[in-house]
Amino acid sequence: LMLGKTNLSEWANFRGYASSSGRSSLGGQTKNGFDPAYNPCGSSSGSGAAVAAALASAAIGTETDGSITCPAAINGIVGFKPTVGLVSRTGIIPISATQDTAGPMTRTVGDAARIMTVIAGPDPLDPATAAIPTSLDLDFETAFDGATLQGKRLGVFDFPVGGGVNALFEAERTRLEAAGATLIDITIDQSSFFPDEYTVLLFEFKAGLNSYLADHPGSPPTLADLIAFNEANASEAMPYFGQEVFIEAEATTDLTDAAYLAAKQAAFQAAGPDGIDAALAADDLDALIAPTMRVAWETDLEDGDPGFGGAASPLPAVAGYPHLTVPMGLANGLPAGMSFIGTAWSDREILALGHAYESLPRP
Repeated sequence: LMLGKTNLSEWANFRGYASSSGRSSLGGQTKNGFDPAYNPCGSSSGSGAAVAAALASAAIGTETDGSITCPAAINGIVGFKPTVGLVSRTGIIPISATQDTAGPMTRTVGDAARIMTVIAGPDPLDPATAAIPTSLDLDFETAFDGATLQGKRLGVFDFPVGGGVNALFEAERTRLEAAGATLIDITIDQSSFFPDEYTVLLFEFKAGLNSYLADHPGSPPTLADLIAFNEANASEAMPYFGQEVFIEAEATTDLTDAAYLAAKQAAFQAAGPDGIDAALAADDLDALIAPTMRVAWETDLEDGDPGFGGAASPLPAVAGYPHLTVPMGLANGLPAGMSFIGTAWSDREILALGHAYESLPRP
């Protein structure tokens, strides 16, 4: 039963520098579904808030980098960003063909698996789905049969988060080990690919958006026209933050540009083969875990979101690999998430690990 559309960060938070997550000039400011005094994160803000507030059993979010997992963790629910290509992007307003994907936001990992069974699969209108392995079982709930943490080897990449999240994560490490998991501390430098990732997003946003707009008569036909529209309607479209990112994207050339191609290869190599895959292979790991990110903050429309500090999303987002966040409890009274990250097409295994973790008895 489809209930409706949710409010989200305008242009998936890819328009201006000082944006407030969850704000749209059409729908206004979304509130946190766990505690409306706080921000819901974004860009799938309404999806996270609606599930957290029990307005819906599940919602669909979209992620380029953190837009499913951030609002899921901040609102205290489950969020799953699948391997890019496992779920069709047809109809989704694009940022990046390399990183964009839809995914479920739910109250349990089981519900996330059920939604994935419905939405995953090939689509001739999205060439990325042609990469789905023919052997991959798309009934994701069957992966839960015998799901356990016993004997699992998990690589821990921790980072300063603050707000009590790191202390909570340390306590959860103890629970994972008591359940039979072996935890190995690892180091991954996520900062190395940030500039290349941003270059890729700028180039792909302009190309993808211009193509999308061309297929939707009645919309401004190009990104340049959107920029002009926003300038002409600044008091309504941009009362709090601007469109610096739009302008940067419009200044790019096309997807044959050598700088774009080099950045795309370098970013993927650093996050995927040299990042997640290398870490998994080095210590014979089943998955990586980390605190998903900080807890919620109070909305500030004038200055925008605060710096997020550490977050687990960039590594799997840039690699295009699966990332699951599961509530691990409250830090200073606000929800925090535990991230499970794997290699490409290990979605079933990651969901099963998250289910096993979620099923651990609470003290």
